[in-house]
Amino acid sequence: MKLFPYGHATHPQWRMAAGLVLAQVRAQMALHGYASSPTLALLYITDHYAPEAAGILSHLSAELPGITDWSGTVGVGIASNNVEYFDEPAMALMLCELPSDQYRVFSGVAPLGLGFEAHTALVHADASSPDLPDLIKEMSARTASGYLFGGLSSSRLGTLQFAVGGNGNISGQGAASGVFQGGLSGVAFGEGVGLLSRVTQGCLPLAQAHSVTSAQDNVALTLGNEPALDVMLRELKVSLAQPEHALMVVRATLVGLLQPSDEEAPTGEAQAAVGRTGNFGSDVIVRHIIGLDPARRGVAVATELEVGMQLAFCQRNVQAAKADLMRVCAEIREELEPQELPLETVQALASAGIESVPHLARGIAGAVYVSCTGRGGAHFGGPSAELQIVRRALGDVPLVGFFAGGEIARNHLYGYTGVLTVFTTN
Repeated sequence: MKLFPYGHATHPQWRMAAGLVLAQVRAQMALHGYASSPTLALLYITDHYAPEAAGILSHLSAELPGITDWSGTVGVGIASNNVEYFDEPAMALMLCELPSDQYRVFSGVAPLGLGFEAHTALVHADASSPDLPDLIKEMSARTASGYLFGGLSSSRLGTLQFAVGGNGNISGQGAASGVFQGGLSGVAFGEGVGLLSRVTQGCLPLAQAHSVTSAQDNVALTLGNEPALDVMLRELKVSLAQPEHALMVVRATLVGLLQPSDEEAPTGEAQAAVGRTGNFGSDVIVRHIIGLDPARRGVAVATELEVGMQLAFCQRNVQAAKADLMRVCAEIREELEPQELPLETVQALASAGIESVPHLARGIAGAVYVSCTGRGGAHFGGPSAELQIVRRALGDVPLVGFFAGGEIARNHLYGYTGVLTVFTTN
């Protein structure tokens, strides 16, 4: 598999931005090592361009007639290699050259049919869709691996998704012209498409997790048979005798939750919400605290609770988020790069700077990064700091993505996380 051509640009006029992006991808398509006949495009735009989404898709489709399939969405911010665009008009495009029998574009009006065996899927979702967690689980069940990656569209001007199939518009979409609102859309991939994906957390637990021993709806009543409110106040080191200070601290606190599972880890030990390093595991989902129940000494959170869940109070932590992002990038590189490279490859990488070479020896044809809207920008210390970490770790690999209102990995809907997925060349 060859490197995926990609481009990104910002400009007040979308046609100018599109022209810059097209110039980048066309130049790369002419280079050795890059795909020259891609058929699948991943398109992400910021919400400044949302009112012109149909025009953008129509223009790019006409300029790239060889691209038969399109997928993507809108975000308040979008990402590409080494850069993120927040609160400005921008677009990012990546062109994938994949076997035609190894992927299918789907949407709410043209769901994934029985004729294609999906191994995993890139999913874009509308947060306003009814029963969204159930839709995500249902989609996960349609894949052989059960693994989804993607996120919820985010926009101040209305969310939308791009979904165009091999014959122009997906059959059944009517006058939608490839631009949709509501439900799920994306690309399902067959087993022949090599993918590696990791979840990076953005919050740090304050202490070890507690078992939810009693709960009603979304209110945790007892943790380890102790009143949940008492546990929280102790770990936050606050008292309701000083309500203003206590509420300020509580507002900055979230909860990490791990669903009870009948499955055992490979070691035979039950999954732990907080690992030995003091960080959350990748299966932990983070939710807001939405209220306190002093009468029942309970804590209300923004999701339904079950007895047996593990719950840990946590706070957003910049240093922990940076370290965890570097960790998942390192895991991907270690899994892809051979332990011993040929001497000529090592010399080629070294001569051009190992940190910045998009070389096939890295085993990455392209990447998709979906991060939380609460992680971008200043949270990592400055503009584009999060994407710069990814670039330093992976090199100048083709990458596009967006900042989501919730991130999707496996069959879970996360918050304050990043989901990094790479297409492998092997």
